[in-house]
Amino acid sequence: MKLAWWKILCIVLLVYTVIGGLLLSVPRLPILNESIRNLYFHVPMWFGMLAIMFMSVVYSIRYLQKSDPKLDDFAVSAAHTGILFGLLGLATGMAWARYTWGDWWVNDPKLNGAAIGMLIYSAYVVLRNSLEDEQQRARISAIYNIFAFSTLVPLLFILPRLTDSLHPGNGGNPGFSSYDLDNKMRLVFYPAVIGWMLLGVWITQVSYRVKAWQRRREEVGTTKAVVHSR
Repeated sequence: MKLAWWKILCIVLLVYTVIGGLLLSVPRLPILNESIRNLYFHVPMWFGMLAIMFMSVVYSIRYLQKSDPKLDDFAVSAAHTGILFGLLGLATGMAWARYTWGDWWVNDPKLNGAAIGMLIYSAYVVLRNSLEDEQQRARISAIYNIFAFSTLVPLLFILPRLTDSLHPGNGGNPGFSSYDLDNKMRLVFYPAVIGWMLLGVWITQVSYRVKAWQRRREEVGTTKAVVHSR
């Protein structure tokens, strides 16, 4: 099977990210030291999560306009991928916190906001599984999806800037751009962001195709049942 060009690009960028992220030189900064390499994984995963979550919201809005089950399937697939990336972002963030802040979890507004955001999206999954009627499930979860994304952005980007935060670029702390004056890390960071985003789209596409196959199988089963009943 021939891969699309963007899938090949995704593989190339992620391989480059792993190799370059582990082997290329990085700035020697106090406290961060070699752990700064996690910037190539932790931050791009969050960017990928936000891009996929935004895509999910767009398809939820389109479903509310057109009531096409395929749009709902894609919105759900994107939301599940976004949750996966969010959990990976939390895991890499906890590992980074352990080696820079001395503990796996600290009372930081951005960490707490990220955890709350993932709990809100976990409730989205629970909500869908608790409703049996397909149209009702799709419509209610689409509305909730819009609410979830509208709360995620303030939790990650607005509230941490209004309070004290250990994260770079928040709470009065300088961002990485002011540290990395030689731009070495940009050579890996930007390809990493693109690569993780493409991977998110790829995973979403595969998940959507699985849902589409399951839907067709259910439709065929329903058709056969109607024929046999006659």
